Amino acid sequence: MRPHMRPDPEIDTSALCQSCGACCAYSREWPRFSTETDTELDRIPPEFVDPSGARMRCHGERCAALVGDIGIATACAIYPVRPEVCRTCVPGDSACTMARARFGLPSIAARPGP
Repeated sequence: MRPHMRPDPEIDTSALCQSCGACCAYSREWPRFSTETDTELDRIPPEFVDPSGARMRCHGERCAALVGDIGIATACAIYPVRPEVCRTCVPGDSACTMARARFGLPSIAARPGP
């Protein structure tokens, strides 16, 4: 079992995420719905939901809700109602590092959490 990772407290991860977006453009398989209730899913605008209803709509590998340029400036068009899979992303964990590497971005320093 891998330890929970959390970003180094000296790093402003919100700024890093807003200048990254790699996790949102890594794979059309990542933005799957899993623990959301029907009420939570109903809050996501239909144009951002895949026709299967099981995940976010993607353009290629990129989530349709991702706005901006990877590695420069990005934002989520549905941030307040984004699915759980997006809420649980941890800047600097192995998934983050893998996604950032695909786009030629350096990894974010992370350290084991409690």
